[in-house]
Amino acid sequence: MLNIEGNRQRQEYTKKELLRRIAWGVGRVVFSLVPRPFHGVRASLLRLFGAKVGRNVHVYPSATIYFPWMLEIGDFSAVGEHAYIYSLGKVTIGERVTISQRAHLCAGSHDYQQADLPLLRPPITVGSDAWIAADAFVGPNTRVGQGAVVGARAVVFGDVEPWAVVVGNPAKVVKHRKLADQGARYD
Repeated sequence: MLNIEGNRQRQEYTKKELLRRIAWGVGRVVFSLVPRPFHGVRASLLRLFGAKVGRNVHVYPSATIYFPWMLEIGDFSAVGEHAYIYSLGKVTIGERVTISQRAHLCAGSHDYQQADLPLLRPPITVGSDAWIAADAFVGPNTRVGQGAVVGARAVVFGDVEPWAVVVGNPAKVVKHRKLADQGARYD
């Protein structure tokens, strides 16, 4: 039988994290009110709350960043409208990455094999030049390789190899990507 009371009584967060969560609750409101073209202001707010944000990063005002202090975003990357980054664990996004609208990166779960369902915070890493397309879901403890594409509405649990294109639920490799400006073609 599940021990829900045990789960609710456990202290999942340190006092420092609780204070940061309260502060970010206010900061997130300010973040969402910054007009759309002012990406630099939102990037600065994320930095203020502990995120490591590269140069020329575009995070749209309707994006939800759960714990900014657990987020790292490389240069020239973008997080689209209504994207959800549930950063209980470390979420690392490389350079020139696109996280499309309504994509969900979920770096948190519970250990369902224990009766009190303790919180887990496994990381997510998205390699440079990758694209997480619209409505895609990337689960905990996942590495999306450099240049990979996670297709629209795909569901990824486990690693995606570099330059692979994955689609479906569960996501499966359908092809490999080669950039046209490298003298190659898509296969």
